[in-house]
This record gives sequence, C-alpha cells and structure tokens, in this order.
Amino acid sequence: MKKVVVILALLFLICHGTDAAPQVFSHDDSESVIGSVVTYTAKARESLIEVARTFDLGFNEIAAANPGVDPFVPGEGTTLAIPTSWILPDMGASEGIVINLSELRLYYFYQIGPAKFVQTFPIGIGSEGNDTPTGQFVVIEKIIQPSWHVPESIRKEKPYLPALVPPGPRNPLGSHAMRLSLPSILIHGTNKPWGVGRRVSHGCIRLYPEDIPVLFRSVQKNVKVTVVRQPVKAGLKGEKIYLEVHGDDAKGDSELISDAVSLLAKKRFLTLVSTEKLYHAIQEKKGTPVDISE
Repeated sequence: MKKVVVILALLFLICHGTDAAPQVFSHDDSESVIGSVVTYTAKARESLIEVARTFDLGFNEIAAANPGVDPFVPGEGTTLAIPTSWILPDMGASEGIVINLSELRLYYFYQIGPAKFVQTFPIGIGSEGNDTPTGQFVVIEKIIQPSWHVPESIRKEKPYLPALVPPGPRNPLGSHAMRLSLPSILIHGTNKPWGVGRRVSHGCIRLYPEDIPVLFRSVQKNVKVTVVRQPVKAGLKGEKIYLEVHGDDAKGDSELISDAVSLLAKKRFLTLVSTEKLYHAIQEKKGTPVDISE
C-alpha cells in the first residue's frame, strides 16, 4: 500500500510541475504528525536565511529551532536542527488550504483516489497593524504574472510608488497570485524572499518564488481556504503524544498552557502526558513536535 501511495504522490507532482521541492506527505486520520527533524552542518558564510530557503522553511522556523545561533553567521561546521516536522492543524476533517498564522505555514490537503496527501509551504503574513484576517474563504481568481494595483493606504506611506506596478522583478506579487473571497487578500509570490517566515506584509500571504507556481498549479478556483491562529498543536504518532508550540505575541505562557490543556483534553490525551514535559515544551517554544508522553 505504501508503494502505491508514493507512486500516486509522484504522479501528482509530475502533473502539476516540479519547479520547487515542496514538502508532500501521505497521511491518515489516525496520526497527525508528519515529517521528521534532521540536522545540517552549516557552511562558511552561510546564513540561517539561506539554510531555511534550501529546506523550504521560513526564517521563523529555523530560528526557533536553533536558539542561541547567530542567524547571520552561524559559523562553519555548526550543527543546525532542520525542523521539517509538523503537527497538522486541529481542523477535524481537513480540506483545501489551511493557513496557521501562528506558525506562518500553509497546508494544502488533497486526495488521489482513497489516498490522502498534504503539501506544506512556509509563508509570510501581515505585520502588526496589518494582520492577516482569520476566517473561511475560497479562491475566486487565479492570476499569472499579476500587476500590482497599489492600495491608497500604501501610497500614503510610500508616495513615490506608482498607482500600478506591472509584472516583473520589481512587482511584490511575484509570478503568480490567487485572490480570496475577501478581495483585498491574495496568496502570492514575492520579490523579497527573505520575508517568508516573517510578519512583513500588508495582510497578504506570500510564498517563496519557487513555491508559488507549485501551489498555483495544484489549487483550483473555489477551493476552500481556512485561516486560523493555533499557537499550540497536539498530535499522535505511533503510541506517543506530541506537542508543538509557537511563540504568539498575543499570548503569554499561562494562556498557552491553558490552550494546551484544553486541546489535550479534547483529544483525550491529557491523562497520557507528562506535566513536566508539557511545561518544558511551552517554555521552549521550538515550533517542532515534542514528545510529551508520560
């Protein structure tokens, strides 16, 4: 069965293009932890920003997984944790696109026959005061080589900008864009890839230039898009319980603990976890699944 699943996944990627190296996983309803954390040895003059992009991660993810490491000069020979493992957002029956603002990551759920897959990408989102809205939307328009109609609010901040920026290297929308049913919000590429994994946009969701064509070809119009804020996620892999915690400016440790306890109780995991491991995971906020099993 596993070979069949892998073949189906490869066929999907062949049909939809392979410009980037997106994270694609098969999954089922019994387990919600995907991927695995690996290590990487930093090269001379290599920054965490470059390493993150190499592994299709956002800057936030690699920085949180490697506390104390200089993000600009980690140093040749430094062993880095590469956090390519995630707990799927708590959505019940997941479908279409799910965006978790707390972890700055997008998940695209799809099926090929009975087999279920999830494809995941790092993203950049709205900055403070330009928060990306939560809620349920659909993709209403797909645009190749979009022009950027500069909003008046941005032109007030930057009056030197023209009313319209045509497609090209100076266009912040990148090569592809998908408009949501909240028309002011787009999922698009970027000409500033360093902003992936950061809160730097005016509310839109941006992907690496090599990732946006892959998602664009995979997603059809009218696909459901759910935007949530889940700084704490819990999941099962094998017989072990995992917790994934992300720093959230709106929530302190006490609120995160409350969220974790409520989520674990909802999933009937609460009696199976170590309180000490739970508190430690909350304090570290490494953004990767941590085993908190008793």
